[in-house]
Order: sequence, then C-alpha cells, then structure tokens
Amino acid sequence: MENKLTQKQKKSISVAGLLVTLGVVYGDIGTSPLYVMKALIEGNGGLASVTNEFIYGALSLVNWTLTLLTSIKYVLIALRADNHGEGGIFSLYALIRKKAGWLIIPAIIGGAALLADGILTPAVTVTTAVEGLRTLPSYVSVFGTGQGTVILITLVIISLLFLIQRFGTEVIGKFFGPLMFLWILMIGWIGLANVWEVFS
Repeated sequence: MENKLTQKQKKSISVAGLLVTLGVVYGDIGTSPLYVMKALIEGNGGLASVTNEFIYGALSLVNWTLTLLTSIKYVLIALRADNHGEGGIFSLYALIRKKAGWLIIPAIIGGAALLADGILTPAVTVTTAVEGLRTLPSYVSVFGTGQGTVILITLVIISLLFLIQRFGTEVIGKFFGPLMFLWILMIGWIGLANVWEVFS
C-alpha cells in the first residue's frame, strides 16, 4: 500500500520544517564546494591570480554540480527508490532478497562504504576547509603555515559538532538550515549572474 500524507501531515509541513530539512540534507553536500574552491584556487596560482571570470566560472561549476547531484540524482532518482517509505541500501536489498539472495554481498559492501563515508567525510571536509585558512595572510601571520594548528582547529570543530549532534537532527537542522539557505542562494545568484553575462 502506497504511503500517502494525511491532511494533518500535510498541514504540519511548514517553512521552518523545510529550512531544518535543508540544513540536514544539504549540510554535508553544501560543504563540499569549500574544499573544491580551495583546490581550484590553489590550482589557479593562489588568491593573487583570482579574477572575476575565475570566480564566476568556479561558482558556476559548483552550482551546476549541486544542481545535478541533488535535484536530479537524489530527488528525481534516489528518493523514488524506497521500501514502504524507508530508504537505504539494506532497505532496498529487502525488496529483492527473495529473488536474488546473492545480492547480500554488494549490499554488505555498500553498507560498509556508507559507514566508512560517515566516518571519513566529516574529518576530510572540516580539515580541508580549515586548511583553506592558510591562504589568508592574516591567518599565516598569527598561526603560521604549520599543520599542527590546522589539526587543533579541526579537532575543536569536530568535537563541537559531535557534542551538539546528541541533541538530535532537528537542532542541527535549525542551525545549518539558514546557513545552507544563504549559501545556496548565494551560489544560485552568482550562477544566474554568470548565465546572464554569457547570454547578454
């Protein structure tokens, strides 16, 4: 039987709830452009060689990547694959296990990869974002270019994130939701400006 929203559930959907969802869902995806931008700037010769065209081009790439990954891959494809409203690799395996029991092997591999991603992604994302501070002269003048300070700042940030995580997804979503809204609005606005400039 297909899951359908009741009238009460439909009424409970609000702007605040959507903002919390934005923070939870896009919080991880939205931080990826931070280390992408760091890599792009370093590959282009550093902050001194950044031009308006470079900024427009880089943000356009980030904008289209976020659009394609989230809107098309996740919303239009991945969210349609569900097992009575439940998602995830093991939930999908439960749908087909009677027809192809051997698929437990890729399901276990996928589950292990998901667990590894959950452990590695926060550390890599935060470390790379903090390393981006070393491109700022004011940071270098105070802390230098050593990796020790980067590791210390990263440990403090990750510890704070894990401390607030125990309060639940809703609290995290309320914190990251507005930030993600501003971040995505900014990228979208610059992407639109880039498109306007190309076609005008």
